[in-house]
Amino acid sequence: MRRGEREKNNKASATPRVPAHAMLPRMQHSHRVLVVVLACAIAPLARAQDLMTRLSQAAPELDRKVLALALQARDCAVASGKSHAPARLAVIDYTRPSTQKRLWVFDIGSGRLLYAEHVAHGRGSGDNMAMRFSNIEGTYQSSLGLFATAETYTGENGYSLRMDGLEPGINDRARERLLVMHGANYVDPQQALRQGRLGRSWGCPAVRTQVAHGVIDSLKDGQLIFAYADDATWLNGSRFLQCAKPERKAGAGH
Repeated sequence: MRRGEREKNNKASATPRVPAHAMLPRMQHSHRVLVVVLACAIAPLARAQDLMTRLSQAAPELDRKVLALALQARDCAVASGKSHAPARLAVIDYTRPSTQKRLWVFDIGSGRLLYAEHVAHGRGSGDNMAMRFSNIEGTYQSSLGLFATAETYTGENGYSLRMDGLEPGINDRARERLLVMHGANYVDPQQALRQGRLGRSWGCPAVRTQVAHGVIDSLKDGQLIFAYADDATWLNGSRFLQCAKPERKAGAGH
């Protein structure tokens, strides 16, 4: 063996070996770190699934797909800074006839259902079923999408709640169009059964006068309202339903 090779081997043999029992604490530490990282990653998903389960159990008549989209839109609005984390969330499902309850108000923290109510749609949207939706003044049609609630006031329709649409081209002219939540005598479930539909508004999500004050107070000052319909333009273009994808501009004037 050459001298250089002997020196190299001597240096290699002189390198201290770490006993197996000394490696165990390091491995245990790495394992604990991995467990913590996985727990941090899984915890938000578990909480979201738990919230979905609790809200769905509280409102079994609400379509789970619609509820899932509402929660997705809420989470996206919060993540994008368009809304703070709201304490309350209202879901309107316009695929249901006006003769049925189609407005649900949830307390997010407790997972409780606060209200399940009938809600009117705009006279320009249809008769018993809301089929058409718009962001244009004078159409008397309801608007879809995610709204942030704002201040209350007392006007021609009594105690009312202003709403700001968060989706350009879909509902962002809600304040300009005076789309507000208010009570109305024509939101009469018994009369609706007799005449085949609920009374209609000029586009506002009107509710029964008996519950209007309570519903409005539960939703005022920065809560979220999610209005759903099976509308392809909105579903494919909503910034809050495409949060993880590149945003596509919704069709203006829809």
